[in-house]
Amino acid sequence: MTLKTDLETECAKIFSSPWEKTDGTVVPNTEDLKLSNHGRNLDVAVLYADLADSTVMVDSCGADFAAEVYKTFLYCAARIIRSNGGEITAYDGDRVMAVFVGDRKCSNAARTALEIKWVVKNIVQVKMDAVYTTKKFIVKHVCGIDTTKVLVARTGIRGTNDLVWVGRSANYAAKLSALPHSVSTYVTAEVYKKLDDQSKLSSGTDMWTMYKWTEFDGRIIYGSNYTWAIA
Repeated sequence: MTLKTDLETECAKIFSSPWEKTDGTVVPNTEDLKLSNHGRNLDVAVLYADLADSTVMVDSCGADFAAEVYKTFLYCAARIIRSNGGEITAYDGDRVMAVFVGDRKCSNAARTALEIKWVVKNIVQVKMDAVYTTKKFIVKHVCGIDTTKVLVARTGIRGTNDLVWVGRSANYAAKLSALPHSVSTYVTAEVYKKLDDQSKLSSGTDMWTMYKWTEFDGRIIYGSNYTWAIA
């Protein structure tokens, strides 16, 4: 079988095969799903945490320094995600994607974002400045969060495959994390409505400001520059 014939056969098979889908409440492992049209429906909150100005950082500060910022940012973000019950689904260069499930998924995702903000300011930046005393680089990032049902499917070829998360929340969270870093955390209105008081209020004051998502379709979103200290 030639490569062309193989590709034609597989594409025809994927487009014509019915889907076998089940509803789930926990994040599946890759091995839980088949490479055929087999998927899992999950109600999730998706978080993207994305470094800002990484291209400028690489060009102006060099690869070694940029790699250290990538590593510290992603390490801290990943640890915080795990500590709040999230599951890391992908690393993509200078950003990480995570999903949260359960009744408190939106609040847990929001807390994660606020903790990442605190850690970037009080740990990553401080430790970086202590070593690079002559550099004046400020680490900036943006977190984006949305919540919807998604379809989890396994994609790729045998020997190299992974899960994909298909649904609005994965796309919107990624788009939100690409917004200007003047605000460090953005959530959709659907996430905001599901936040508990701890994730919404600070000493009785709403931590979130309403914005219009002018870069997209003008819908209402909420942003915050508050932080959540970790012990």
